[in-house]
This record gives sequence, C-alpha cells and structure tokens, in this order.
Amino acid sequence: MEFLTKSILFVLYISLVHCTTTKYFTYEEDAPGTEIGNLSRDLQIDPEEDPDTSFRFMQEPDSSLIQMRQIDGLLTVGETIDREQLCQQSPRCLITFDVVTFSKEKFQLIHVEIEVKDINDNSPQFSANETILEILENAPLDSRFPLDIAVDKDVGNNYIQSYHVSHNSHFGIEVRTKEDGVKFAELVLVKRLDREIEESYTVEVTASDGGSPPRTGTIKVVIKILDFNDNSPTFEHNSLKVELYEDSPVGFRVLKVHAFDPDAGLNGEVLYGFVEGTSAEIIRVFKVDQHSGSVTLKEMVDFEKKRSYELNIKASDLGANPVPSTCKVIVEILDVNDNAPEINIQPMTSASDGVAFITEAAAKESFVALISTADRDSGSNGYVRSSLHGHHHFKLQQAYGDHQMIVTTTILDRETIAEYNLTVEAEDFGSPPFKTVKHYTIRVTDENDNAPLFNSSLHEVSIVENNIPGSFICTVVATDIDAGKNSKVTYKLIESHVLNGDPITTFVSIDPFSGSLYTLRSMDFETVKQIEVTAEASDSGIPSLSSTYVVRINVIDQNDNYPYFTYPDIQNDTTEVHIPFNAPPGYVILQVKAEDEDDDENSKLSYELLEGDRKMFSVDKNTGQIVLKQKIGCSSDDSLDIKIRVFATSRSFDGTALWQDGKFNFQRSGTGNTDQQSVKDSGKGDSDFNDSDSDISGEGLRRTLSTFQPWAKNSFHSANALSVDWQSSYCVIPTTHSIHATPGNAYTIGFSQAPAYSNTHVNPQSWKESCYNTNIPKAEGSAQPFCGTGILPPRSSYQTREQSARAEDQRDQTQDFLTVTTLSEIATTF
Repeated sequence: MEFLTKSILFVLYISLVHCTTTKYFTYEEDAPGTEIGNLSRDLQIDPEEDPDTSFRFMQEPDSSLIQMRQIDGLLTVGETIDREQLCQQSPRCLITFDVVTFSKEKFQLIHVEIEVKDINDNSPQFSANETILEILENAPLDSRFPLDIAVDKDVGNNYIQSYHVSHNSHFGIEVRTKEDGVKFAELVLVKRLDREIEESYTVEVTASDGGSPPRTGTIKVVIKILDFNDNSPTFEHNSLKVELYEDSPVGFRVLKVHAFDPDAGLNGEVLYGFVEGTSAEIIRVFKVDQHSGSVTLKEMVDFEKKRSYELNIKASDLGANPVPSTCKVIVEILDVNDNAPEINIQPMTSASDGVAFITEAAAKESFVALISTADRDSGSNGYVRSSLHGHHHFKLQQAYGDHQMIVTTTILDRETIAEYNLTVEAEDFGSPPFKTVKHYTIRVTDENDNAPLFNSSLHEVSIVENNIPGSFICTVVATDIDAGKNSKVTYKLIESHVLNGDPITTFVSIDPFSGSLYTLRSMDFETVKQIEVTAEASDSGIPSLSSTYVVRINVIDQNDNYPYFTYPDIQNDTTEVHIPFNAPPGYVILQVKAEDEDDDENSKLSYELLEGDRKMFSVDKNTGQIVLKQKIGCSSDDSLDIKIRVFATSRSFDGTALWQDGKFNFQRSGTGNTDQQSVKDSGKGDSDFNDSDSDISGEGLRRTLSTFQPWAKNSFHSANALSVDWQSSYCVIPTTHSIHATPGNAYTIGFSQAPAYSNTHVNPQSWKESCYNTNIPKAEGSAQPFCGTGILPPRSSYQTREQSARAEDQRDQTQDFLTVTTLSEIATTF
C-alpha cells in the first residue's frame, strides 16, 4: 500500500505557556517503521539549535503500537495496527498520548492524536450460512420479513452499503438502517403467494460493503409457505419511542403495547413477546408481559453505559399457523446528575501517587502536571469547571479539551517552601451539583543555589601565649540551607602569611568536617600578637559554592619576660654614678629606667629599695629616682659599696636587672636576705612562668630557677657578673661591713672619691679612667673584687659568653673589700 501521512497542527496560545495539539493519521496494517510524523519538524523545533532538546512520552504507553525517537520526536509505527481490534466499530479510531519536550531550558507539553484509518480488510458475514423463513400464504403484498443482520467489522465506506437478493418472482429486498447505524435487510413480498402452487422458495441474499474493490457475504434463505390464519394481530403503532430516566427503579413500567386481532377464539387471543433473535442484553434489562403487553425494567439502566435500546416486540394469536406482527420500540435513556466529576493528575516526572516533583531551577510558568476532568453525565450535568487552591505560586491553565495544566507563576525556592499541598476541585453544573476534591503534593527538588553561610564575617577569639601545640581554639560553623550533598559543608584554611612570612597553616589547622581550629605551635605574644585566619566553607554541590570567615586570634600576654634596664648603660651588670661632694638631702642621685617586653599589666614596673640604709637613700617606686635623704661626708680614701637586687613582682619570675651609681660593683650571689631595691612588673599570669610572684626565698626561688630561665629573651645579664661603664661624678661612701647577697640575683655597688659637681651626669669619665671594686660571690657565697673596664650595650643577648670570660679575667685583679666607716652597706636588686 502506498504510504500516506498527513499532519494537522493546532496551537493554542494561552498566556506565555501553550500546549500544542498535533494531529496525524495512519492506516491500519501499515508496516512497522512507517513514518507517521515528525514533531520537531512540524512544531519548528530545531534540535541543532539546542543539543539538549529531547522528546519523551508523558506516560509510557500501554502498548508499542507507536514509537517515538527521543532526539527529534519522529513518530513511527511500532507494530502492525489492527483497527478493528483497537477500536471495534467506533467511527473514529484515535491513539492519543502526551509528549513533553525540553528545549532551550523550557518544558512544553504536546498532545498528539493519531487517527487510524480503516482499510477494507473484512468482508460482511452473516451469523449462519442458511436460515429458514416461514410465511403464511395469505400474507399481504408489501409484507416485510426481517433477515439476519450481516456483520462487517470495517467502518465508513468499508462497512455494508447494500443487500441484494438473487433473482426470483415473489420477493424483493429493502435495506433499512437502525438507530445505531447498523444496516439490515428485509424481504418484501411483491407477488401473492399460493401454497398450493409453490410451498417453498430458496433465495440467496448478498451483503456488499463500499470498499474498492467491494467485499461480499451471502446467506441462503429457505422460505416455507404456511397455511394461513385469516387475520393477524395488528399493533396500534408499528413503532414507538419512549423516554426513561436512568434512575428509574427495577419494576418500573416503561410502556404498554397493544395489538388487535379481529378473529374469534384462539385465533383472536393475542400473546406478546420479544421477536426471535433478540439480544441477551435486551432480555436481561426488559421484560414483556405476554398477556398485557406491559414492558417493565428487570434491572436499572445507566445512561453513561448505554443511551438507547431498541426493542422488537411481536404479537401473535393462538390460532393455527399464526402470523405475528411486530412493533419497534425505541427506549431513550435520560441522564440524571448521578456521577461526580473525575479528576486525573499526571505529573511531568514519574512520581509516587499524589506527588509531583519540580526543580527549583525551573523558570516561571513552567509546566508541572496535566489535569484531566471527566463527568460521565451529559448536558449541563457533564460540564465541569475546575479550580486550584493552596498557593499562589501555581495556577491552572487551559491545555486542550477538558485538560488543564498546573504551571508555576513564579520562580520557586526550595529553601523557602520545599513542599506545596494543593487542592484541585472539579464541580459539574448539575442541580444539585456534584463536586470532587483531590489533594495533590508538589515537592521542589533542590539545586545548589546557596553557599554555606557563617553567622558573621569576623570572629575574635583569644588564646594565651605559651600554649601547648594542638590546643583547641574555637569552632567555626557554616550552615547551608540546601539539601542532601548540596548542604554538606567542609572547611579549609585560605593560605596566607603572618608578619614574619611563615604560612598561616604552620600556626593553625582546621578540622575539615567539624570546623574546629587548633594550634600547631606555641604562640609567643612578643613575636606575634594577632593572627587573622580565613576559613573557607564549601558545600559538596556541583559546582561547589563557598564563603569565607575571618577568625582573628588575639594572643594574650603571659608574664614570661624579665624587666630589663634601658638606662643607665650597664657593663658586666655594673654601672658607676658620680655623687657631688656637697650633695644636699633630696639630691637625685640617679633615675633608673627599665622596660618589660610583656604587655599591659605584665609590663607595669615598680622600683623598691631592697637592701641598704633606708635613712640615707630612698627610691620612688613609680619613677625609679634614687634620692639622697641626708647629707654625706667623704674623705679621699673612703669608699662605699652598695648592693642592689632587682626583681619583678610577677608570679612567674624574680626578673633582675643590674646597675651601679657612683662606683657600683654588681655581683650575683646565692645568699643573703637584707633590704633590697627592685624593679617589679605587675604581671598576673597564671602559668608556670607567672606563679612565682616576687618570692625570692625558699620554694618560690627554687621553683623559679628550676622551671624557666628567661635569659633567652633578656640576656643582658648572665650567670656571671657583667660590667657596664657609666660616666658620672662620684664620691666614696664608707661601709662598716662586707656585702652579703640574697638568693637569686644579687649585686654590689661601690662608691669612690670624685670631685663634687652640681650635676651628677655632667663631664662623665669612662670606666677606663677609674677603677672600682666589685664583690662577686662564688657558688658558696664568697665575693672577690674586680675592676670593670669594658662597655656592654643594654639588652645584649649575644655576648654572654664573652662577658663571662671577661669577668673571669677581672677576678685576677681583685682588691680588698670596701669598708664603710659611717653608713651601712647598700645592696640593690632588680
């Protein structure tokens, strides 16, 4: 057969979203693979413009009659179609389905209707090859005798179009059409019969369809002529039409037929019934009372199943050789509003019953689901109006026929609303109306459209210096409001460098899953006071999204540094200060200055006279000024040694710094416990470095010396005495006893004679021009004098060994201890 295809394209433009109805036709019995139509070509969708263009069935068809190519929507015959098996006697045979196409980031709905055209592949066929017809010889001319109905499974022109009877002298044929369009033949008596001349006739009736070429079917009719009963019952009406409501109860009388027979006796007594060959359905639904002719219901009828019935009722008398007459009754079923509307919802994506899914990336006015409504009632009872309730993010939009689409009215956001519970209502126009309500859920699937977020952009945290590596700092937490893997957050540090150029990752590490920050080294406040760490939180989506968070780590100072003197200059832990001969009371001998590398409270210093004649000297605890309290007298051979100890008030260390005013000899000693002068910091640290306070005796001293030696930072003093050259005028103050150092760092200061000046710091002389005695205690506490001649810059941490060697050389030049004649010795410790 020559292949013919034809497509009709209907496009309904509604708002910005439209549903396209495409109509095609094909012939039954077409070979598999026969092309029916091409959706992309007919709808002008060019797959080359968008390689992601695809076509797919909205619902997988129940059969494989139609095949569709996914890339361009090519429709072909999947398997041979038998129209009669598919649609039986329906005038039109349609294969309908819905197709969803995706092109240019948008989903569209296409409704496809394929009409299967009939071919003349079936011949008319009678139920039997032969039938017997009995006719009274007195049958009047033009009497009609129905024949068996021939069946043709084809439709339209291919269906039965005519009946023919073989040549004979008494009978013609007439074709009639029933209400349902079925054609049947009746034999018509055209010449009177005479049984005595001919008691039977045989004719052949042929049924022909309108195909090209036509097909035929035949039946042999044997006509037997019977002796007559003069009169036959006659119906008042040969045909009747009645209406019956579908809700009529069982037993309801539909109508009553009546036939009259003028004969007397049994020949005039009429009995009623259905004609032979009445269908089983008629016999099941209706009942004819054989005596009264009343037709009643045996079971209820349903308008939605069958809208009319044709009853052929016969009336015959009880005489010999009765000749029945027939009456055709058409029963039309009237509809009542007894059916509620039906709602069917087909989601765009396969889903569980009652749930549809749509991505939150879908554009505005995207197609979500197809709603079809149906009401088996007719007229206004079958008209349905639909509405959608639940949320304004969705609306109903006409698709085609009684189908509507659920489309989005805006861009969806799963993080705002993840699930919508909608209600679809369908109500007919009956009185009273029937309403159907169906609840439907639309779930929004997640897209990775949210980066992990911190609750702020900056967080400050403090950590005490000298921490143990691996100490916990804090935990950063970022939340991602996406779902699934899109919300799984991992952490890492953004590479950066601290002030000294070291990578940040050598200071701090982060747990990639918990976000916990840990130290990798012990922090030193004096080196790095603040570290800024940038943590990045990334989700596991594709592509991954991230955000950053700055953690500012402030290093808290501990009192782990000794105070040190910045003035006067010190050499070998010794300095020399010149005091005028006529210095009056209140004269400022020297203002010492010290610093502490610690911060805030830990760097606040105070000065104190720890050993010496407090009646002669005083020290301002805040300024470090050493003041003469009474006038002194000197002779050229007299000298004065002052022992000074300097220590910090911190609980961590008894930090020391050394100086000498006049001719001061400093010595380190492990014994002694006299009054002292000190410079103290006020650190409040609570580590092993800060908890010795200013305790210089007993357990406090032993703990300090055994726990930590801070000379690595402030190594301008050493285990051996250091000498510092101060240039100033001086005089000698005699002493009455020798010096005894206290535990810790103890030093001796000596004075020698010098000219008197009004300013003690004018015209200084170098240490090379004057010799002074310094008592340096040995390990057992004994002291040896030495003369200091070198100059050591303040805060020198690299000359300790050289200075210690110089101090050993100076021991070879020891002299006798200074003797104080009128005053007590002075020892000052810092």
